Amino acid sequence: MLFGTRTLAIGADTLRMIALAVLVYGQTGSPMLAALAYGIGFLPQLAGGALLGALADRMRPRPLIWGAYALEACAAAVLGVADLPVAAALALVAAVACATPVFAGASNRLVAEVLDGDAYVMGRSLMGMASAAAQLLGLAFGGLAVAAVGARHALLASAAAHLLAALLVRLRLPDLPAPPAAAGGGRGSLVGDTWALNRRLLADPAVRALLLAQWLPPAFVAGAESLLVPYAGVRGYGGGTAALLLACSAGGMLLGNLAGARLLGPAARERLVVPLMAGFGLPLVPFVLPLPAAGAAALLLLCGCGFAYELGIQRPFVDALPADGRGQAFGLLSTGLMTSQGVGPVVLGGLAEVAPVGAVLACAGAATAATALCLRGALDRARRARPADLAEPIATP
Repeated sequence: MLFGTRTLAIGADTLRMIALAVLVYGQTGSPMLAALAYGIGFLPQLAGGALLGALADRMRPRPLIWGAYALEACAAAVLGVADLPVAAALALVAAVACATPVFAGASNRLVAEVLDGDAYVMGRSLMGMASAAAQLLGLAFGGLAVAAVGARHALLASAAAHLLAALLVRLRLPDLPAPPAAAGGGRGSLVGDTWALNRRLLADPAVRALLLAQWLPPAFVAGAESLLVPYAGVRGYGGGTAALLLACSAGGMLLGNLAGARLLGPAARERLVVPLMAGFGLPLVPFVLPLPAAGAAALLLLCGCGFAYELGIQRPFVDALPADGRGQAFGLLSTGLMTSQGVGPVVLGGLAEVAPVGAVLACAGAATAATALCLRGALDRARRARPADLAEPIATP
C-alpha cells in the first residue's frame, strides 16, 4: 500500500513542479525563475533533514506520513487558488519541502522493518521502479495537462492526488506504534538528537561510504540529464528529442531494476555494485562526440540500466544502521540525495557556460566512474563488516 501511495505522490509532485514552473514563467517571463520554481523543492530538504530528522523515530508512522501528504495537498491547493507573488509561492513550496526527509525516513524505516533480507531489496527495487514509472507518467502527461486545463487547474489536480494519497494512508495503513526508543517522548531535544545521530552516522566509515555511493553518482547523472535540452539543440536533433532522451534514461532505470531483481541473486548484486556504478556513468563519456540521436538514446538507456547498482547497496546499508535510528538515517539518505541532485545541475550547468555541452556530459560520466573506483575498497569493507559499533543507544551530548 505504501508503494502505491508513494507512486501517486511522486506523480503529483512532478505535475506540481511542471505546473508551477509554467505559472511562474507566464507571470515573469524569466527562464531562471521558471527553473527555480521547478527545482525549489530540492535544496530546502537539507534543513529538514538536519533539524527535524529525529521525528521519523519519535512519532507513529501513520500520522506522520498522511500528515505530510495532506500538507503537500494544502500547499498545491493554495498555489492553484491564490494569486500569490512569485516569492511567496516559492517560499511556500520550500517550507513544505523541509518535511520531506522526515516522512521519507518514516516510510523507508517502515519498509525495512516489515521486509527482511532479500525481501527488503526486492521491495526497494519495486519502489524504485514505481517511482521511475511515476516520473515518466508525470513528465509525459504533466505538460499535456497544463496545456489542456491551465497551470492553476493542474495545481489543483496535484492537490487532489496528494489528498487521495493522504486518505489512503490514513484509512488503510495500520496505526503502528512509534519505535520503542521513542516511547515516552524521545531521549532529548529534537534538534539535539538529530544533530547527534547525523554526526555519528557520517563519522562511521561504512555508513559514510554507503551514503556517498547513493548520493554522488545520481548527482552527476542528474546534472547530465539537466543538459540534455541544450545538448539536443546543439546537435540539431529537432523538437521533442530532449524529452525522448530523458525518457530513455528513466526507461533504462526501470529495465535495470527489473533485470537486477529477477536475474541476479543477493550475493551477485552486492559483488556487482562497483561495475554497475561505473556503468551508470561510462555511457555518457561518448557524448563528447557528435552522436546521432539514435546513438544518444541508446547510450542513455544503457546509462539508466547502470542504476541497478543501488540494489546491491540496500541490504548492507540497512545492516550498518543503528536499530533506534533507522528512520532518521533514511531521512539523511533522502536529504543528501535530493540536495545532491539539486546541486548537480547547477554545477554542471555552470560548466556548460564555459565548455561544450557534450564535453560536460562526458565529464559527468567520467566522474561517476571515478566515484565507483574511489569507493571500491570502502564499499567492499562495508559489505563484509558487522555493524556492532552502531548497536549501542545514542546519547545526546
